[in-house]
Order: sequence, then C-alpha cells, then structure tokens
Amino acid sequence: MSKLSAHDRDALGGGQFAFVRQRKEPLENAAHVRSAIARFGQVQGVTDEERDAAWVRIQAAASKFGVQMRALHWREPQAGILD
Repeated sequence: MSKLSAHDRDALGGGQFAFVRQRKEPLENAAHVRSAIARFGQVQGVTDEERDAAWVRIQAAASKFGVQMRALHWREPQAGILD
C-alpha cells in the first residue's frame, strides 16, 4: 500500500476518509480502500452510526476504484474484499 506523508494526509479533505471526524482510514486509492476494509473492525473510539456512515463511504470508494466487496453491511460476519 502506498504510504501517505503527514503533509499529504493533512492535505486530504475530510470526505476522503472513511471516518471523517477522526480522519481515519484514507480512501484515496484502491490500496487504501482495501486497507480500510481490512482494518475496519480495529478502529476504536467511533459509534455504530459513524461506522454506518464510514461503510457507505468505503462502498462508494470501492466502486470508484474497482474494489469488489464481499458484504453489503459492515455487521455481516464475512465483511471484506473479494479481489
């Protein structure tokens, strides 16, 4: 996965993160989308409502970057990626 420098991460708009308020899990390319999906359950300090909103943003980014997702909702036991 491509690493973001602190400067590049700070330059991203809030909408380019799965968790906007916390600025966690950037969604700027396919590798970052895959990482956000894989690490989704590890994100701490967020509510279920924030997870719902983050999952919608991840789905949109996955579609944009051609990442096939296994689950439609983050609460599904097999949430993850197919490719």
